Amino acid sequence: MVEDPRSRRHRRLWTPAFVVAILITVALVALSLLVGQFDIFGDSENFWMFWVTRLPRTIALILAGAAMALCGVIMQLLTQNRFVEPSTMGTTEWAGLGLILVMWLFPYASLFERMIGAVIMSFVGTMVFFAFLRRVSLKSSLIVPIIGIMLGAVVSSFSTYLALMTDKLQTLGIWFQGSFTGVVQGRYELLWIVLGVAVLVFLVADQFTVAGLGKDMATNVGLNYAVVLFLGTTMVAVATGVTATVIGTLPFLGLVVPNIVALMRGDDLRSNLPWVVLVGICTVTVCDLIGRLIIAPFEIPVGMVLGLVGGSVFLALLLRQRRKGGLAR
Repeated sequence: MVEDPRSRRHRRLWTPAFVVAILITVALVALSLLVGQFDIFGDSENFWMFWVTRLPRTIALILAGAAMALCGVIMQLLTQNRFVEPSTMGTTEWAGLGLILVMWLFPYASLFERMIGAVIMSFVGTMVFFAFLRRVSLKSSLIVPIIGIMLGAVVSSFSTYLALMTDKLQTLGIWFQGSFTGVVQGRYELLWIVLGVAVLVFLVADQFTVAGLGKDMATNVGLNYAVVLFLGTTMVAVATGVTATVIGTLPFLGLVVPNIVALMRGDDLRSNLPWVVLVGICTVTVCDLIGRLIIAPFEIPVGMVLGLVGGSVFLALLLRQRRKGGLAR
């Protein structure tokens, strides 16, 4: 009797290590709910802070961590490059440009309207990145993210110019820091949109896997590569735009998490996705806890902690790839 491949995949996922990972994630989420400057259990008058700030903040950590980690998986497959994610391809900078443009053209725009602008510009920026990529003959592991970082730097400079002209420089600075401090009840709800993106990633994971083989191979096996590319770009734009509007930038998260999971488990995308979600949530939560505790009662923005951790891992991955002789490919 031939064993169903889906049952083998299910067995590979539900291992003792995965159960431990779930327990660690739950413990970190619980710790996030308990850590703060208000003693919600010792003072009944402060318990309302749990519902107003603690719970929304923790939900935002879960949704943002999972979504941005999955965005990294999508872009690494579509570009066939492990060093690509929204912050190394300029997508986050385009989202920031969208926010500045909306605030400039529509000063009284709501949070939802700002999100629409960020999503649209994220999509435009991602398509511009792919357009540049198609015209580059040398597509080594290092050249591809360099193109994205250069495009992001140009867009960021233009955003800074607009912010100076419209007296929005402080707003732009806060956005680039990336912080969960301002996440409260009534402000974080837009992040539920990224839950739909995460579910869709699981539903179309096989198509992304085939697309990751390259355009020619994907077309030969009957996949509509252009449709999958458009779908992936749209999903990344939505997740990045929503996260950027509510939280700000979360640099290197989509780069670090998929690479760590791939090093531990290989490249089986479908069984790796739950791990990517858990590791993404854990990474953001740990960085947020560090930011909350290291100079309490003040906070270090989570984006700064992620930038330090993610940048270090990025360099380590580059050195590892160089030792393997893979930067020239």
